Amino acid sequence: MATATEAVEAVWRIESGRLVAVLARITGDFAAAEDLAQDALEVALRQWPRDGVPHHPASWLMATARHLATDRYRREVNLHRKLTLLASHAENATIEDPMSTVDHHLDTPLHDDLLRLIFTACHPCLGIDAQVALTLRTVGGLRTPEIARAFLVSEATMSQRISRAKKTLTRQDIAFALPAPVELPARLEAVIAVVYLIFNEGYAATAGEDWTRPELCSDAIRLARLLATLQSEQAEVHGMLSLLELQSARMPARRGADGTPVLLADQDRTRWDTLLIRRGLTALKRAETLGGGPYTIQAQIAACHIQAADIDGTDWRRIAALYTVLGHLTPSPVIALNHAIAVGMADGAEHGLYLLDQLQHDSSLANYPPLAASRGTFLRRLERHKEADDAFQDAARQTDNTASQQLYQRQRHHPEETET
Repeated sequence: MATATEAVEAVWRIESGRLVAVLARITGDFAAAEDLAQDALEVALRQWPRDGVPHHPASWLMATARHLATDRYRREVNLHRKLTLLASHAENATIEDPMSTVDHHLDTPLHDDLLRLIFTACHPCLGIDAQVALTLRTVGGLRTPEIARAFLVSEATMSQRISRAKKTLTRQDIAFALPAPVELPARLEAVIAVVYLIFNEGYAATAGEDWTRPELCSDAIRLARLLATLQSEQAEVHGMLSLLELQSARMPARRGADGTPVLLADQDRTRWDTLLIRRGLTALKRAETLGGGPYTIQAQIAACHIQAADIDGTDWRRIAALYTVLGHLTPSPVIALNHAIAVGMADGAEHGLYLLDQLQHDSSLANYPPLAASRGTFLRRLERHKEADDAFQDAARQTDNTASQQLYQRQRHHPEETET
C-alpha cells in the first residue's frame, strides 16, 4: 500500500502542470504560480502523512494552492493600500482590485490554461532548448533527471539550464499571456517539441514503477488538437498530432493482463484503438497535403506499423528509408539508432548490429537503455547468447523505470522483437 508521501508525489506528477497553469491565470505571474504550486506541495507533504490522504487529493491540492494564492493577493493588496495612503495622505483612497481584469485580458480564442502556460514558457527571450526544458519541468511535471535523459545531457547541465530560464523570465517580467496571433508561428517549433516530449514521457516513462503514464499522453493529445485548431495551416502541427494519435492507438495492447509490458511483435493488434487510427491517418493526410516535415515523417513511420498485419508484414525497408530522410533533416543519435533497428529488421540482424556497434562510440548514448536492448535483440538472433545476456543486463542497469528493468530481464530469456 502506498504511503502518504508516495501519494503526494504521485498526485504531484499528474497534476502539477494543471496546477501551475491555473495559478498562472489567477496571478498573471509565471514565477509566482510555480512558487505557489511548490508551497501547496510542501503543505501536502506535511499534512497528508499526519492527517491521511484526502478522498479527492487533486482537488485538495488545487484548493490549497488557491487559498495560498488568495492569501498572497490579500497581502499584496494591503501593502499597495498602505503605500498609496502614505504617498497621498488620503485616508479614503480607493484602490482598484489589480486582479479584477485578469480574466478579461486572458479571454482569448485559446481557452486552455495548459497551452497558455506552454506559450508563456516558450518565450523568444529563451533559447529553444531552454524553452522546451522549462516547459517540460513546469507543465509536464517531469523531474530534472527525466528531462536530462530526453535531451541526452547530464542532470547538472539540465538543472542549470532550467534555473537560468526561470531567472530570465523573472528578470524580464514575462507575463502569463498568449502572444499576438502574428507571433504564434515563431513560438510554434518549441511548443510542438514540448507537446511531443510530454507524450513521449507518457508513452515510455523514464522513471518510476509504471511503464507508461497515460495521463501525460492524454494531455499531450488534447494540447496537440488545440494546436491543430489554432494553427490549422501549419503542416507540422498536423504531423505531430498524427504521430501522437497513431502511437497512442497502440496503448491498449502495450500491457498484458498482469500489467507487464508487451512489445510490438507480441501485441494483439485487434486491441489497437481504431478511432485513434482513423483520426491519426486523417491528420497525416492533412500534414502531407500542407508539405510536412520531421514530425510528418515520424507519423509516416508510425503509419507503417499501424497498417501492417503483423511484425513480419511490416514494410521495414520503407521505415529504414524514412529514417534516412529524417536523419538528414534532424540528425540525432536516437534517429540513427532507430534507423539501425529498421535496417536490421529489413536486411538481417548482422547488418543492424553493425550499425548499432558504430553508435556505441557516441557518448550521448553511453547509458541509453534502448541501444543496449537493441543490441541484445540482434545478438540473440545471431545466437551470440552470452553477449545478448550482457546487453540486456546493461539495459536493465541503465534505466530507472521498474517495469523496463523487468522487461529487459525477461528479454534475456526470450528472443523478442525490438520496439520502434
